[in-house]
Amino acid sequence: MMRWLLRSMTELTSRKWISQLTGRFAQSTASRRLIPRFAKIYGISVDEAEKQIGEYKTLNEFFTRRLKPGMRIIDEAPDLVVSPVDALITGAGPVDAGSIFNIKGQDYTIEELLAYSPRMENYKHGFCLVLYLSPTDYHRIHAPVEGRIVEREHIKGKVYPVNEFGLRQMRRVLSRNERLVTYIRHQTGEIAVVKVGAMNVSSIKYIDPAAESTERGGELAYFEFGSTVVLLMEDDTFLLREDLMPGKKVRMGEALGTLKQP
Repeated sequence: MMRWLLRSMTELTSRKWISQLTGRFAQSTASRRLIPRFAKIYGISVDEAEKQIGEYKTLNEFFTRRLKPGMRIIDEAPDLVVSPVDALITGAGPVDAGSIFNIKGQDYTIEELLAYSPRMENYKHGFCLVLYLSPTDYHRIHAPVEGRIVEREHIKGKVYPVNEFGLRQMRRVLSRNERLVTYIRHQTGEIAVVKVGAMNVSSIKYIDPAAESTERGGELAYFEFGSTVVLLMEDDTFLLREDLMPGKKVRMGEALGTLKQP
């Protein structure tokens, strides 16, 4: 009964207009007074922020903060895929004939996740990593590889929570929520960076919507309030780092694995 009630409440609060209202407040100067409390509740490392906490004019500006130079190190070893975000790994595994198995007890398909894009054929035997950003985390999204941006797609959808409850109790939220997908062509194949919106996320924004290329670790986009990034690696192009698994935390710029050479 309680599970049904929580699921029903989440369905009601997942409407885009509610998320937009929350976003408008977070962008108002009235939200500024909440910043110190927000930082304390979530244990945010304010000393890493580019500015002093009192310099942020809105909660949204603080949430989408940049970091001081040197706070994240981009692994420069050759042929690496690096984490685009600070996050918890909530799913990692091969794609089997277009299916991604057991993401918090649920299965997904490449077709649903990429909204039947013609590019979905590239990933039906590839690899998937699911990276969850909590409110504690730094929320800018960086490029996992150096390469050429070959396509961007905006997929409309809901804004269900993508935390533990949402992923386990709601039906396939990663493929029902609003998403921005960036396809990057690198030296040996292609990567899809799927940015998944969530409850109370007013938007996902590109740093430069017209950019044609990326540097490894370069800024791609940012979330206005937490969410998830799904990385899809093209068929037979990626080897996961051996010690990575669901439940492990990673930081932006940290190696996730290597690109296979042709």
